[in-house]
Amino acid sequence: MKIIYLHQYFNTPEMSGSTRSYEMAKRMVRRGHTVEMITARTDGLSGRNGWFVEDVDGIKVHWLNVRYDNSMGIVRRLIAFLLFSFRASIYASRLQGDVVLASSTPLTISIPGVRVSRKLKAPLVLEVRDLWPEVPIAMGALRLPGSIFCARRLEAWAYRCAKRIIALSPDMRKGVIATGVPQDKVVCIPNSADVELFQGDGAAGGRFRAEQSWLGDKPLVLYAGTFGRVNGVDFMVHMAAAMRQLNPDVRFLAVGGGAKFGEVRELASDLGVLNENFFMERAVSKARVVELFAAATVCCSWVVGLEPLWKNSANKLFDAMAAGKPVVINYRGWQKDLIDQEGIGLVVPVDDADLAARMLDSFLSDEIGLKKAGEAAFSLGKARFSRDMLAAEMIEVLERAAQSS
Repeated sequence: MKIIYLHQYFNTPEMSGSTRSYEMAKRMVRRGHTVEMITARTDGLSGRNGWFVEDVDGIKVHWLNVRYDNSMGIVRRLIAFLLFSFRASIYASRLQGDVVLASSTPLTISIPGVRVSRKLKAPLVLEVRDLWPEVPIAMGALRLPGSIFCARRLEAWAYRCAKRIIALSPDMRKGVIATGVPQDKVVCIPNSADVELFQGDGAAGGRFRAEQSWLGDKPLVLYAGTFGRVNGVDFMVHMAAAMRQLNPDVRFLAVGGGAKFGEVRELASDLGVLNENFFMERAVSKARVVELFAAATVCCSWVVGLEPLWKNSANKLFDAMAAGKPVVINYRGWQKDLIDQEGIGLVVPVDDADLAARMLDSFLSDEIGLKKAGEAAFSLGKARFSRDMLAAEMIEVLERAAQSS
């Protein structure tokens, strides 16, 4: 089977950011399928104009330079989305394939997805990583009635044209079905735990701790992800300020990049915690992320207090499982239910950093409880969210779609 895989933000392990599409495509290749990845090089480092092709672990990756980062305003981001959508529609239509897999966000990926699907007479499978436009509407990024109307029409059109839809969480699946899509058309394949990657180097955590003069053997609370408008990393800064009064040995580390990175640093400086018990690093490669998680005592995922964001499928949660680390979140939804039911971590309030710090301090002081939560997280990741297992589920969806065409 030849798969045309459209994902604007494909990352290799040497890059920062989610590597889901890389990991899934790599496993498709292992199963004997051919993968043509259509994507954008967003960092501007390739120095090339137009499309260029590389072999990445057996994946034929077609790159187009389209500058993008989380700090861009909504207009510049929309231009980047539409530019890639237009160019990818033309380029990918010249290829051959048995099935088209388009991974959103942005939902504009559905435009080349549908065009290529129709041109090749190949079924389209749409992967929904975030409910769009529900999230940008909740965040206020889409305000005008006309823009909301157009976004809703694009959403309905994309769902209608797809043969199958893959949602990244149970709550996202419910959200897609709520738009009128038949239940049997939508399958949930969440983000996954790459146990092999995170358990491959037993000395990784020790190396990281040895490199950091501020850390040593102190408890480490890690956030590794985007500093975007939805992530609310400033909450972690306020927690660090409160924790400094409770337990000054606890160290907080936030690693990543995005629109709010500078603001978070400024807030940490204003509250007197920057480089005291709160530390920051720019985004790192996936290999470095493995070291960070290995060194962490607990790993965190944050979002601002908007209910549509609770439906996400946070990479950080699954990386924590793969690393065998307890997870701390400040939101509700299916991930809260999972943490509570499986005993893999701690859920703190979204709007009370002082209480959250007290809850975290109590959690960190319970060595037996921490160990049990970490072991439960690892067992859960291996049994229910294994990367290999979920990749096999995705491949089965694609194979069935191709066979039904």
